[in-house]
Amino acid sequence: MRIRATVAAVSGALVLSALVAPAALAADGPKAPAGVAPANKAAHSASTGKAAFSSSTADAEGTPYALDASFSNVKVNNGKGIPVGTTNVVKVPVSFTLKHGEDVNIHAADFVAGIELYRGATFEDEIWWFDSNVATCSDSSTTAASCTATVEIDPADLLNEDAGAWKAAGFAVAFNGEDQENPNLDNVGVAVTDKAAAFNLQRYSKLTVNAAPEPVKKGKTVTVTGKLSRANWDDNKYHGYTNQPVKLQFRKKSSSTYTTLKTIKSNSTGELKTTTTATVDGYFRYSFAGTTTTPAVSAAGDYVDVQ
Repeated sequence: MRIRATVAAVSGALVLSALVAPAALAADGPKAPAGVAPANKAAHSASTGKAAFSSSTADAEGTPYALDASFSNVKVNNGKGIPVGTTNVVKVPVSFTLKHGEDVNIHAADFVAGIELYRGATFEDEIWWFDSNVATCSDSSTTAASCTATVEIDPADLLNEDAGAWKAAGFAVAFNGEDQENPNLDNVGVAVTDKAAAFNLQRYSKLTVNAAPEPVKKGKTVTVTGKLSRANWDDNKYHGYTNQPVKLQFRKKSSSTYTTLKTIKSNSTGELKTTTTATVDGYFRYSFAGTTTTPAVSAAGDYVDVQ
């Protein structure tokens, strides 16, 4: 179970409170977009059987009923992995088809459909997550709609352990006029489609190259150096990615295609160094194929004039 600490001001005094992220309390995760947090709570109330709502007087009562709705064709970031660096918030597009009963008004003011991206075994047992904003849906028939939304991922909310395999769940909630902050759940409809998509959340990577000397005589040795690094979400800096296979590639001046010359491994600080023989004018680069936690990256080619 993940624990994050935050400092809050209470009655003029600072107190340290640990925020634990159980599946039933979406408010304890990254800040949800406006209008989504109550719906996420309702969805978890339905999936876990535990009321996620509370007020100053009493816990919310009741159990949500099964809403006649389901998600299909869920796409996260157009089916690609999501690389996240150290500073910029990444806006991830999500899309899906929402199928629903004719009696379900998906355009009601208090109807919410959204996507949750999460790390963990299931929607009920997520470890960490990010919710989309409220989806925008266009009817394709009386019982189906095409929907889009955006998930914002802030690297400040991530730790290195979050890199790797993630899943997506779709949730739809009809509040039916209930107070969204403290509803009678018996009157709230909820539909959840879990494991609707899978993707990799990745630590953004960088790769450099330098080939020397420039120019060089034909048949002489060219030394190619560089560095493979990736985002570190624990300290919001970039560090060398160690012991990784990286290809040295060459492209002739007259060609648009790179050919692999050899594969070497980055050292204990992510540095790369190897030699090759100069034959013709062209570009040298390093290329990294990527892993589940780190996206593929290729350095811009470094031109060498062979004389």
